[in-house]
Amino acid sequence: MRIARTTLFLALIVAGLSACQTMTPEERRAADERQCMSYGFKRGTEGFATCLQRIDLDRHAQARYNSDVVMMDMSYAVGGPYYGRPYYYRRYR
Repeated sequence: MRIARTTLFLALIVAGLSACQTMTPEERRAADERQCMSYGFKRGTEGFATCLQRIDLDRHAQARYNSDVVMMDMSYAVGGPYYGRPYYYRRYR
């Protein structure tokens, strides 16, 4: 019974993780092109290229923001903000 339960648990984990897929660069490019074409841009025009560029820039800006949020969250989780004198400050009289 224990083996069956463990096997079922592992199967559920594998099924859950297999749903996590990233897009290949080709799939991402095709999705971006479809999005720009849905906006009314025609392939090969300057507007189409600008649309693709803006989508890419937005994606990079979002990745930078997500990275900043993670790093800020880690700084608060580890020690939190520190206000006041440094811990090594010592007053001699």
